[in-house]
Amino acid sequence: MNLIENFGWNDKWQEKIGTVGIPGRVVLEHKNMYRVVTDNGEWLSTLSGKYRHEHLHAEFPAVGDWVMVEQMPGEQKGIIHSILPRSSQFSRKAAGETSDIQIIAVNVDYVFLVMSLNHDFNVRRLERYLLAAWDSGANPVVVLTKSDECEDLAPFISEVESVAFDVPVYAVSSVTGAGIDQLRKLLENHKTGALLGSSGVGKSSLINALSGQAIMAVQGIREDDSKGRHTTTHRELVRLPSGGLLIDTPGMREFQLGDYEEGIESGFSDVEDLAELCRFRDCEHNNEPGCRVQEALSTGELKYDRYRSYLKLKRELAHMERKSNLAAQKAARNKWKQITKDSRKRPVQKR
Repeated sequence: MNLIENFGWNDKWQEKIGTVGIPGRVVLEHKNMYRVVTDNGEWLSTLSGKYRHEHLHAEFPAVGDWVMVEQMPGEQKGIIHSILPRSSQFSRKAAGETSDIQIIAVNVDYVFLVMSLNHDFNVRRLERYLLAAWDSGANPVVVLTKSDECEDLAPFISEVESVAFDVPVYAVSSVTGAGIDQLRKLLENHKTGALLGSSGVGKSSLINALSGQAIMAVQGIREDDSKGRHTTTHRELVRLPSGGLLIDTPGMREFQLGDYEEGIESGFSDVEDLAELCRFRDCEHNNEPGCRVQEALSTGELKYDRYRSYLKLKRELAHMERKSNLAAQKAARNKWKQITKDSRKRPVQKR
């Protein structure tokens, strides 16, 4: 077996192969430097000048990417020339007023949405993660950690299942080992998963439990509010002894939405299906006659908290779309201003 096959390389990736360099997978990213595993070894790599010039920063490699990389003569270093088309991409809006998108994990088979069974448990936040997960192209899985500290799991699992339709839910413990084997089986045959969640939910402990050894540092949490410090400060792809692969990510204090129109259709299919049954196609679900959504709210079929969350996320998506359109218009104006400016600088050709 070739080395990169241990990192998920298969015939489907072989069909996407580029023309310059050899294939490798990004396993670590540090400020425009990338550690790439290839069949010829592991190289610290940088982007080629051509790639850097022709692509936006959002199109730069991320942990989990398959790239075409060329070894520098006589060195254990590489130059990245291209990225192979991604099979999945989990992202969020970058913090602040920008409309830029921050890539969290790519080319993963499973997105493990991790919440702990303490103060961190928050179904409304889980809804946000689910939107991005459905939109990513990967399979979402909800992982509830620290089950050994919870006396009654049933209410928590029931609450998750009420918003995570057809999504597997696992209650696990890194202390007792409960549920660990089930997660490990999902990653058989060199499958890749990404762990996503807040600080202190036990992602690093979960990796240690899945690997059977202490390969990630762990820190405690404050007992009064279950808040944790950022044990993981960078994204890293870890290969488990069982052959599975995991991308560990820093804990996220907030999760701002990107353009997840497809995600909201899947994540809130219950509300969307009800809206399809309204008498009027343009129903705004207020006081219109024959509104199926209002009927469901009045009978308790649809919970008000769930519907309020749906409306809030829809507003965020609409706001994000407006900002993206404005940013695109501004970029186009700046481009043509520069073209006009450059044309004025050119000397006039005399006949």
